[in-house]
Amino acid sequence: MPHDHSHHDHHHPDADLGDRRVAAAIGVNILLTVVQIVAGVVSGSLALVADAIHNLSDALSLVIAFAAGRVARRGADSAMTFGYGRAEVVAAFVNYVTLIVVALYLAAEGVQRLLNPAEIEGWIVVIVAGIALVIDTVTALLVFRLSKDSMNIRAAFLHNVADALGSVAVIVGGTLILLYDWRLVDPIITLGISGYILWHSWLGLKPAVQVLMLAAPEDPAVEDVLGTLQAVPGVGSVHHLHLWRMQEHEVALESHIVLNDDADPDVTRKAIRDALAATFRVRHTTLQMELPAHACDNAPVIGH
Repeated sequence: MPHDHSHHDHHHPDADLGDRRVAAAIGVNILLTVVQIVAGVVSGSLALVADAIHNLSDALSLVIAFAAGRVARRGADSAMTFGYGRAEVVAAFVNYVTLIVVALYLAAEGVQRLLNPAEIEGWIVVIVAGIALVIDTVTALLVFRLSKDSMNIRAAFLHNVADALGSVAVIVGGTLILLYDWRLVDPIITLGISGYILWHSWLGLKPAVQVLMLAAPEDPAVEDVLGTLQAVPGVGSVHHLHLWRMQEHEVALESHIVLNDDADPDVTRKAIRDALAATFRVRHTTLQMELPAHACDNAPVIGH
């Protein structure tokens, strides 16, 4: 079965710089978490503790992303013949599931505080949340460039943006407590932060699950790829078509191609590869060429 694929070097020239940026982001997030937890306990602010837990989850997600990124750059070997690229996808899945659990816990605590409001020191909340806003902004800037190429880092960037928005909300809440002694604003903000985390966790979890489940990518669409295959000169029909993402940015294709009677297998195979690469940038292909007399019986066009 002829097999066409391209080799990708997973070690980018700026990988070491990226690692240093992530390490710096981890450090400032852990420091901020400690400060916020202490201030939240002293002031009695659940919203501040909620924001601290979210910051800690960001730091842990960055640790996992950091480790997974280094593993993902390893080449294929006899144990992992497809390589280690999906380590980052697995890490993203773990991070998002953990965030969902944390968000549900915060929601439960927020409801409990709604029923039993506690005394809160507004000034401590405002000052520490202001510091958190600055650090969250710095962290987001550290990982912004890296977020364009990695599902994990992109999630971490979005989490830090969410943290920054959460800090703004905590500042507003603390100010309202100082001005009007409205203690219910603290659990309300906590519930808002929880809902925001849940929403973004779901948005990030879905593509991670799709990659792990070998789902077809949205781009290119299976129907478009099938149409391109069927339009190649020499192709009579297509069946057993599989399209999936080997990693976040690498799409793979496998298919049986039934040739026309007068088609040259080698010429048709090359034409298919060229068409897939030029139209969809799909370069990892596995094609089984079949003559009409020996084609699979009653085979489905998609799947097997």
